[in-house]
Amino acid sequence: MNKSYLQIFICLSVLFFLLTSCRRKPDNYILYYQKANEIDSIYRIAKNPKLAVEEYKKLFEEYDPKNQERLKEYETYIILADRFHIDFGGKRSLKKLILLKAEHGGNCKEYYRLLKKYGMDSLNIKEQIADWKKNLNQTLIDSFTVAMKRDPEGRRLDTALAQRNVMKNARLLLWTFQKYGYPTPRKMGTMGHNDTFFAMTTFLTHMNETKEYYPQIKAKLYEFVKSGDCPPRDYALMIDNIAFLQDKEGIYRFNPNVSTDSAKINRNRKSIGLPSIKHTNLIIADSSKPIWELLKNVKE
Repeated sequence: MNKSYLQIFICLSVLFFLLTSCRRKPDNYILYYQKANEIDSIYRIAKNPKLAVEEYKKLFEEYDPKNQERLKEYETYIILADRFHIDFGGKRSLKKLILLKAEHGGNCKEYYRLLKKYGMDSLNIKEQIADWKKNLNQTLIDSFTVAMKRDPEGRRLDTALAQRNVMKNARLLLWTFQKYGYPTPRKMGTMGHNDTFFAMTTFLTHMNETKEYYPQIKAKLYEFVKSGDCPPRDYALMIDNIAFLQDKEGIYRFNPNVSTDSAKINRNRKSIGLPSIKHTNLIIADSSKPIWELLKNVKE
């Protein structure tokens, strides 16, 4: 190897080392949720939608978007960006939105006008959803169809049966964590066989009935909150379920009959990516309204 080739080889080796050693660490989605809440308050509380869309744009350049059940941050971003003529990625981003909506049983009908504007139609939507459904994990669908059906069995009437069932479901959950990670809607959809709804929120609230497995499930679930796979709300509901049912102090849920320190609850909520109590109440109040209604007073 002559001198010039050796120099090139050394330079390439150094470049490769720098690139591989400086890879970004895995994203912490708690930071994503915290930022999404801040941006939502800019739009919902401070009434500054143009600034909100600019901040959303930065957030979605750093993180793959979520579209949380009530916050609907990615939908809001796209609608606002289109309203203010800000580039949001066009068809590429709309395809992301279609998939995010499909994961939770949505069909994007309310966005047909916008989709048409960017060269997409109902056939494009159906094809994308059909392709996604082809790749769903059938093992997870089969397993959680069974788990969801047995989850309510025996409750109130046969506590021994209910306890056996919750232990079976806890073991299934830990096995799933080890083999497939968190069972997200992207992996298995929201509906199993025979129209069985995957009510993961309710399912998880029963996990604190398993003293043997609960610590492992709690620890793993927190990891999945950080990875963006488990919604912070589901984690909080599981943690606080028994306390709330027994009218005791919760960690994340403010019970006005028991709690007095809302500031502490808000700090706890923020630590896992949940909005404050007041902000949450505003989001809940708006959640039943179509997004078009919430944005009808937005002016360019």
